[in-house]
Amino acid sequence: MKTKLKSTETVFSRISPELIETMPYEYRGRKIDVEIETDEFTCLCPWSGLPDFAALRIVYVPGGVVIELKSLKYYLQSFRMVGMVHESVVNRILADLVKAAKPRSMTIELVFNPRGGIVTTVTARYGGK
Repeated sequence: MKTKLKSTETVFSRISPELIETMPYEYRGRKIDVEIETDEFTCLCPWSGLPDFAALRIVYVPGGVVIELKSLKYYLQSFRMVGMVHESVVNRILADLVKAAKPRSMTIELVFNPRGGIVTTVTARYGGK
C-alpha cells in the first residue's frame, strides 16, 4: 500500500481527504463494529488561532472496505493548522470518511479538552440505527 503523502507543507496547511486510503474488507456482508480512538486530534480555534485538542472516537460498520490506519492518521493531522469550530470539524470528518469508505453506518465523536472550564463533546452519525 502506498501512502499519498506528497509534501507536509501541502497536506498540513489544509484538510486533505485524498490521504484517506481503504483496504478490501475480507468478510464483506458480515456485520462487525470497527472502533478507532486517539487522544491526539488537534485543530485551531478560528477566533483565537490557538490549538484545540480533542479525543476522537470513530465507530463504523464496514461495507466493502475498511479504513487504513496510517492514512487515517495523516488525514487527521491535516486538520492541525486549520481553523474550524467544533461542530464543523465533526461533520467534515464524517463526510470525508463516509465518502472514502462507504460504511453501512458510522459515528464520529470528538471530546474537546476544556476551554474556560467547559468540555465540549460533539457527535455526528451516518446510517444505521
